[in-house]
Amino acid sequence: MTEVESFRAEKDKFFGKDPHSPLTPDQKRHFRGLNYFPENPALRLAVAVEEYARKEVVSMQTSTGALQTYKRYGRFKFSVEGQEAELTIYSGEHGFFLPFVDALADTETYGAGRYLEPEPLGKGKFLVNFNHAYNPFCAYNENYSCPIPPRENRLKVAIRAGEKIFHK
Repeated sequence: MTEVESFRAEKDKFFGKDPHSPLTPDQKRHFRGLNYFPENPALRLAVAVEEYARKEVVSMQTSTGALQTYKRYGRFKFSVEGQEAELTIYSGEHGFFLPFVDALADTETYGAGRYLEPEPLGKGKFLVNFNHAYNPFCAYNENYSCPIPPRENRLKVAIRAGEKIFHK
């Protein structure tokens, strides 16, 4: 079993059995696992992040209209199937945060975007593994409040990795 397969199996177990799962009791009764793209090694990236000299504080609106505060940490460039793309990494009280929307939003991926927690590798590099891209809890249950990815993290490219849209 690969690391990504193990990650997904643990996540499915959490969603189906754990009392902290975002699924409603009815959703849990019918839950057979989340939908994922096939593992894509090309979208497991070690990227060089251009750190911002000034860490601007930004407020992200959430799905419930509230605001959450983050700092703009840095930006990185990458290529997906020959197309160039850029994303901003944010920092918050729980570490690094990468919210994004890709070109598949509302068709194959959750319309309000997906999330990642990039791992610092040192010397200005981060591991960004899109195979771990996940839907926020509000994708499963409207009682959750989730940050909406800002305009600068809306991609015109498709990220065919990670979690797909959830069909209730």
